[in-house]
Amino acid sequence: MSTRDRAASIRDVIRYIDRFRDALLVIYLDGKLLDQGVFLSHIKDIALLHRAGLRIIIVPGAADRIDAVLSGSQIKWRVHDGCRVTDAEAMPLIKMAAFDVSNQVMTALAGEKVPALIGNWVRARGRGVLAGFDWGTVGDIDRVDAASLGKVLEDGFVPIFPCIGWSLAGKPYNISSMLLAEKIASHLNADKLFYLVPDVRITSESYTIPEGLGLSDDGTVPALSLDELDSFIALNFPSDDSRTSERTVNMQNGKAGDKIAELLTIARRACSSGVARVHLLDGSMEGTLPCEIFSDFGSGTMVYVRDYGRIRDMESDDIPAVLTLMQPFVDKGILLPRSKQSLQDQLSHYIVYELDGAIRACAALVPYSDGQMEIAGIAVEKSCSSLGIGQKLVEFLIKRAKKSKAAGVFLLTTQTSDWFEGMGFKLSSLSSIPEQRKAIWTPERGSVVYRLEG
Repeated sequence: MSTRDRAASIRDVIRYIDRFRDALLVIYLDGKLLDQGVFLSHIKDIALLHRAGLRIIIVPGAADRIDAVLSGSQIKWRVHDGCRVTDAEAMPLIKMAAFDVSNQVMTALAGEKVPALIGNWVRARGRGVLAGFDWGTVGDIDRVDAASLGKVLEDGFVPIFPCIGWSLAGKPYNISSMLLAEKIASHLNADKLFYLVPDVRITSESYTIPEGLGLSDDGTVPALSLDELDSFIALNFPSDDSRTSERTVNMQNGKAGDKIAELLTIARRACSSGVARVHLLDGSMEGTLPCEIFSDFGSGTMVYVRDYGRIRDMESDDIPAVLTLMQPFVDKGILLPRSKQSLQDQLSHYIVYELDGAIRACAALVPYSDGQMEIAGIAVEKSCSSLGIGQKLVEFLIKRAKKSKAAGVFLLTTQTSDWFEGMGFKLSSLSSIPEQRKAIWTPERGSVVYRLEG
């Protein structure tokens, strides 16, 4: 890795630390991770995030521990619509197992010198009998004690939630840990909701990817807007109504896609309820939490509402970042050199792609006196090259040119002819471009003219 690349990575970390200082993170830790070696690695990362000033709430999954305790006591249960249904006699054992898991997390945090508390901050009510079915000890969340939690977080503690809720009369109910994490994040308007679940990865190898959706270098889908999420679910988990949040989803070609479908459904619901971003991470991987938080593309898949990546007009303050972005392309002879003053003079012609507050790509639409417009100055940061950002910029400028009723749209290139041909540009002659642009063409550079047809 070059010094430039290393410096860019360090700047990203510093930028994200500043951006998310005091942010509220709700983290679901799948119960299967607690007995794996990676568990303590996740705890170390959580401790680092806590020391960096992020506020953290942990919801550990307890399903496996509850299974073991109930089986050991020969108490039967059944699963209905994803919920464990038991008689009242099972509730003391369920509560014991849930608190045992929470204690395991608290002990691990103590080993990292991070103060934590286990509390009864969830008010719940029994689901009762619905359509003739008795839900037994299953509870639904009524409210989360935000005021008490705020004080706990303000005092520097990490709250840990067992999967238990209490009625006004103090009666305990069993609650799904995954849904509990969602409800906590929604009630508190969390900045981020994380699901650390073993082997949860959304890749092009396992799923059908909607057209135009960018991928990371390893084929992972790094981010999904809510609209893209709906398209992904419709393609991969068909049902009678792909937009119904509580529907039963089908498994894809026999794969264990039901967990992904469940998590994506939760993510959509959480984002629609005020959570800014939901992250689905493969909990089997060490370091997945800090990688997801402190880099643009992270290590998993993020579901978001807005303000992740956007195209906007360039501003004066963007010019230093744009010059830095362009430099590798200038060094390779792909772009002509620009100066700070030349960018300032053509400020109104440029657009940028901003990703989480950082400039990751740029392009320009330059008008000429004969009514033609030139697409120029396209640069996309190497780390974003597989996400389709360059094509989005060109398509954006084409629409802008058509809206301006341009007499023609052309570009000059030396090394990217195939890429532009893939977007509908056709080889044209040098004589077709404006005299003003022709005057600065040089045979030494030998740029080739391409023109948008139609």
